[in-house]
Amino acid sequence: MARLKVGVIFGGCSEEHPVSVKSAQEVARNLDIEKYEPFYIGITQSGDWSLCDGPDADWEEGHCRPAVLSPDRGVRGLLVLDQGRYETIALDVVLPVLHGKLGEDGAMQGLLELSGIPYVGCDIQSSALCMDKSLTYLVAGSAGIATPNFWTVTADEEIDPDRITYPVFVKPARSGSSFGVSKVSRKEELLSAVETARRYDSKVLIEEAVAGSEIGCAILGNELDLIAGEVDHIALSHGFFRIHQEDRPETGSDNSVAIVPADIPEESRVLVQETAKAVYRALGCRGLSRVDMFLKEDGEVVLNEVNTFPGMTSYSRYPRMMAAADLPLAEVIDRLVSLALTGKLR
Repeated sequence: MARLKVGVIFGGCSEEHPVSVKSAQEVARNLDIEKYEPFYIGITQSGDWSLCDGPDADWEEGHCRPAVLSPDRGVRGLLVLDQGRYETIALDVVLPVLHGKLGEDGAMQGLLELSGIPYVGCDIQSSALCMDKSLTYLVAGSAGIATPNFWTVTADEEIDPDRITYPVFVKPARSGSSFGVSKVSRKEELLSAVETARRYDSKVLIEEAVAGSEIGCAILGNELDLIAGEVDHIALSHGFFRIHQEDRPETGSDNSVAIVPADIPEESRVLVQETAKAVYRALGCRGLSRVDMFLKEDGEVVLNEVNTFPGMTSYSRYPRMMAAADLPLAEVIDRLVSLALTGKLR
């Protein structure tokens, strides 16, 4: 049988560019080349697209040719510039291994919808919805899922520190990972934290701190046919959870360890998995997502956020949770491709 032609898009313009490159490296290591013929499309931080040999750390210095994903459904693939002429490469499916802005927020998904090429992961609507944490809370809350109390601050809006109940977390409303996030314990710290968040997004979320353990659950599938990975638990050494260091995000967290399986009671584990599935369905997710939550001492589960294309690096939580549920990354990739092509888990 002919191998499926798979476009693997990585890099991107967001602050999570280096994490995307590392995720793509792990995907490349686990892609079965007897089943798939990969085409690696790298996007630089300045937004230049290239067809390259692979997602190595120095991929931009390797053999690259300018390439774009055509929005013309007659092409259903890449336009590649070679010796002054464009050639076309048809693709069967695309893996958008991108994190953060212009990768998980619906922008790339919109281009893929225009192209007519099946792609892995959430669609335009659910990507945009999950990227905006305030909208995530509104929709999840309307479905009966517990969320933190929160306030939003727009670009030119002034905030009265006296109307807030402390402690709070201040974060960009539409940004990935922990970039621009601050914990504020006193009203005197609030305005500075808002300005820090505004470096990443004009819309800022102020969220009441939830007293509880930080836990997560990996979800795979569409609609009613869902697989939940093992639940993990974030063990902190100090401060609050930062999944990446801001100056070197490709090196992972410097203040936490993810324990898989989580050291929580069995009834809590089941509740976390069922809550994650409910969140996933309420937000219209498909393919995959990682649902992050808090587990309070009284057993209540509270939503934190949803990551629609979670990290796939060697230290990332999603593949570790799936591996603990006896689904190694190679099999996860196979199932994601099957979902993209058929809408069903095989």
